[in-house]
Amino acid sequence: MHKITPHLWFNTQAKEAAEFYTTVFPDTVITNITTLSNTPSGDAHLVSFSIAGQPFMAISAGPLFKPTPAISFFVNIDPSKVANAEQEVDRLWGKLIEGGKPLMEIGAYPFSKRYGWVEDKYGVSWQIILTNPEGDARPYIVPSLMYVGAVAGRAEEAIDFYCSVFTDSVRGITARYPAGMAPDKEGSLMYADFRINDTWFAAMDSAHDHKFSFTEGVSLIITCDTQEEINHFSDKLSADPAAEQCGWVKDRFGVSWQISPAVMGEMMQHGTPEQVARVTQAFLPMKRFDIKTLEAAYGA
Repeated sequence: MHKITPHLWFNTQAKEAAEFYTTVFPDTVITNITTLSNTPSGDAHLVSFSIAGQPFMAISAGPLFKPTPAISFFVNIDPSKVANAEQEVDRLWGKLIEGGKPLMEIGAYPFSKRYGWVEDKYGVSWQIILTNPEGDARPYIVPSLMYVGAVAGRAEEAIDFYCSVFTDSVRGITARYPAGMAPDKEGSLMYADFRINDTWFAAMDSAHDHKFSFTEGVSLIITCDTQEEINHFSDKLSADPAAEQCGWVKDRFGVSWQISPAVMGEMMQHGTPEQVARVTQAFLPMKRFDIKTLEAAYGA
């Protein structure tokens, strides 16, 4: 089981979006659909799916939030693993641009012979890139965090912070802006990546005037086996007490995390409608999840 799962917030389109991705990406499957009744957003539909082994969760929970390009997803097309790799980049672009919009047009760039950044018709952002097969291998999907606005220039601080919070972590590539790249400061991160447990992330700074920032529209779920883990990650990551609700916390860079017990996922997936309803009503008032209370509600 992956420790960290990207979570996408939609108004009503979670299932529709997941079904669309099964037609776009190879080895994509919907693994579970659950309905949470009587939440503050009404009936919320949870959809779990995976793309090439990378798990995702999506929720239809009203128009409060929407995905943001501040957290996008690299799609690494490795010519040593994918036949006709350049054509595959173009195929993915063609699928994702339909009803969407380009953030960086498909084409040749100094860092890749074929690359494009696209926001799809559901608002989720993908960076499709022809990778260098001579470099270190990376997964097919890599979540990417872009530090802009008030947190531009803090990507390296964020990487160091996350690597201190998660003990099983390692830094990978680091590429810095040279002089003469204003408004980006010399030495800030043009691109870097790092691994937390079994998930690779990319991170970069951009001081340009972007019209987006980190929001709850794309968050990161941490699956915890024990109450001690829940308490550890809550204590370390939460920097905004007002944002704490139902396991959600917001860190000092504005990234939203959901700190969730693994047992609750099992309850939601395998419980009867009555058990799911009891667990839902038990967790809605919680700021930090309490495993014993959830187990008591499930078994009542």
